[in-house]
Amino acid sequence: MKAIRKAVFPVAGLGTRFLPATKANPKEMLPIVDKPLIQFAAEEAVAAGIDVLIFIIGRNKSSIPDHFDKAFELEAKLEAGRKQEMLNIVRNILPARIDCVYIRQAEALGLGHAVLCAQSVVGDEPFAVLLADDLINGGERCCLSQMVDIYAQHHCSVLGIEKVPHHTVNRYGIINGTSIAGNLSKVNAIVEKPPVDKAPSDLAVVGRYILTPRIFRLLEKTERGAGNEIQLTDAIAKLLQEETVLGYEFDGKRYDCGSKSGYLEATVEFALQHPELKQEFSVYLRDLVKTFPAIKK
Repeated sequence: MKAIRKAVFPVAGLGTRFLPATKANPKEMLPIVDKPLIQFAAEEAVAAGIDVLIFIIGRNKSSIPDHFDKAFELEAKLEAGRKQEMLNIVRNILPARIDCVYIRQAEALGLGHAVLCAQSVVGDEPFAVLLADDLINGGERCCLSQMVDIYAQHHCSVLGIEKVPHHTVNRYGIINGTSIAGNLSKVNAIVEKPPVDKAPSDLAVVGRYILTPRIFRLLEKTERGAGNEIQLTDAIAKLLQEETVLGYEFDGKRYDCGSKSGYLEATVEFALQHPELKQEFSVYLRDLVKTFPAIKK
């Protein structure tokens, strides 16, 4: 059995919901306190044993490779100023053993097309897909590590899923599943953004996937679907007919940082956990609740 060594990060989207902040800056580089979203996703992959990070980028995304690259001038300035702690942070964004690969997606044709762009690097191996705007705080064991364990036991594709409020099912890929044990289900069907009254369940696929390489052959034949884009969900629906696919309700909390409210929730809660900020910021929030009119109401 081949181990999960490679992870794909589709980061070519335009991030229109965060304009004008994302006009020249990728949404994946938006910070949660002092760390960009893409770094959280990369760290999760590394913690799960991944050693090749494949970024599918588009125009105006140069800050992503710059972030993970060596910054000679910055490091020299920090070293000259004897700012060793900050220098260590800059030098250790990723472990030295990690390889980063950048592939240009010339046209934004959907998540399925972005994943297909990684085929030449992934090859005939199972691989992970992480969407950086789904920030998941998995506690002691990150979400992808949990899913890698499931893959090691069952040797098949695994989708990260969670229950969502029923009125929001039209925002997600929704599964119809049969419970196997605890928080693990066999996926029988999957549909992208179904109408609320036709959704097969309230179990939504979120931004974590482990997929077998068979998905590439299916993506090559997948026509444009919802939003006139090549949907990964449509290819997974075909994969279900050939292989077992599991849905895993992971331990941890997901923040939808593709939405402004989810992004703000993540910022506040991560600030309350930040070793430098948590005490001062918690005092500020307590005082704010007492004095801010909108909160008092």
